[in-house]
Amino acid sequence: MNFINTKDFSEKVSFKEATLNGLARDKGLYVPENIPVMPNSFFESIEKLNDFELSFQVMFPYVKDSLAGEELRQILKETLAFPIPVVGISENVYALELFHGPTQAFKDVGARFMSRCLSQFTSQHNNITVLVATSGDTGSAVAHGFYNVKGVTVIILFPKGKISLFQEYQITTLGNNIHPVEVDGTFDDCQVLIKQALNDKNLNDQMQLSSANSINIARLLPQMLYYFLAYKQLKSLIKNKRWMVSVPSGNFGNLTAGLYAREMGLPVYKFVAANNANDTFYQFWKTGEYIPKPSVVTYSNAMDVGAPSNFDRIMHIYQGNYKAIKNDILAGSFSDKATLKEIRETYLETKYILDPHGAVGLLALKQYSDDNTLGLFLETAHPGKFGSVVKKAIPTYSIREVSLNNCSKATINNSYDCLLQELKRTTTHGD
Repeated sequence: MNFINTKDFSEKVSFKEATLNGLARDKGLYVPENIPVMPNSFFESIEKLNDFELSFQVMFPYVKDSLAGEELRQILKETLAFPIPVVGISENVYALELFHGPTQAFKDVGARFMSRCLSQFTSQHNNITVLVATSGDTGSAVAHGFYNVKGVTVIILFPKGKISLFQEYQITTLGNNIHPVEVDGTFDDCQVLIKQALNDKNLNDQMQLSSANSINIARLLPQMLYYFLAYKQLKSLIKNKRWMVSVPSGNFGNLTAGLYAREMGLPVYKFVAANNANDTFYQFWKTGEYIPKPSVVTYSNAMDVGAPSNFDRIMHIYQGNYKAIKNDILAGSFSDKATLKEIRETYLETKYILDPHGAVGLLALKQYSDDNTLGLFLETAHPGKFGSVVKKAIPTYSIREVSLNNCSKATINNSYDCLLQELKRTTTHGD
């Protein structure tokens, strides 16, 4: 399978090249040239497949020109080394818990998959430098997914004072090949710096750069597996109901992966894009106008994105057809106040503890659910990662304390020259 550039369809590369490049020419994103459709027999017998075989059948069409079958099986074995359970919350409402990996966030799957792919691909290259911007969970997942991966140096940009202490602890305490960089700005500033570096020809002539954000197709594609694994667990319950899936959305990689799964034949009736106050997509959904804006800080900080990169991939899926997008995707936007209220009320009613992102997802799901719906929302992180927020809603909640003493990190402002200096320092001298 080829992967093409959303800004220039003439650029066609393999999965390996797309993974190593990270970003396509002219700041375009790589997308599959076509989406394979799974046969009916796959869905008819899906509950009989173990998770590894299911995942192999879904992923192999995308990577078979770059990875042998046994290589992919080994990568999936190391990637899916923890459970991804569906948990009942109330009648016809279920949570897909994506926080059972090493950093307790959904991005563990994509980061682990991509790190193993890069390790496989860099055996024929010099050291590769992976750049990543994070609003919280991506950075910790990438840090732990790439830690001590041979031939890979990782530089993680995160916005100063805008991620939780626990997330910062996970990013800044590993050392070795992991280099955290605090940026005096927002997540969007971090993302702009990454894209500028990836499109800097002179810089790329000197060093092999890639990205581990969901702009990298190897980070995004394995997130399709969430939805297939959820369907496997829910199939007997869906029956004649309409299956609706609510996705807490920031940079929109998770939702894009879900849309790819749907294009492959997964019977999702509607997706719901759940936004916090960073409601760029929600405003587009209401008006048809896409107007990026500066991000604002919220309790669900991993969704604090004002210019979601994967919007271009969603537009590519639907060929820019606004009516088709609205037909398949619903949307909602919710305040911090509503988020706290949902955490509190869900706990009082069910004893289930939501993290702030899952609370936004559940709010959006409730907005559109009815008696004919079986609803699933994504619990994207463990509530313990956001203990101080959860405690505002549930005063008896025990906060996990962390210390940032002696954490190793560099600090820069959001200028490109600062990033270039840090790249030179890190890759030349190390920490």
